[in-house]
Amino acid sequence: MSKECLIQINDVVSAAQAGPFFGRKVVWKTANRKVAGRIVGLHGKNGVVRVKFNKGMPGQAIGTTIEIVG
Repeated sequence: MSKECLIQINDVVSAAQAGPFFGRKVVWKTANRKVAGRIVGLHGKNGVVRVKFNKGMPGQAIGTTIEIVG
């Protein structure tokens, strides 16, 4: 399981648009569990960000939706 993931935020297409999201908390939820993390940096110039999670992310998280909470 990986503690870091790359996240594409909807309607964010540049590094400048992704900048305000740095430091914000994110949560990946399922019926039984929540995994919290924080946006820690950019990945490239197209608005993709790196998120570091507190616990490892399972494989079924790939391609799913996360929530930006703070």
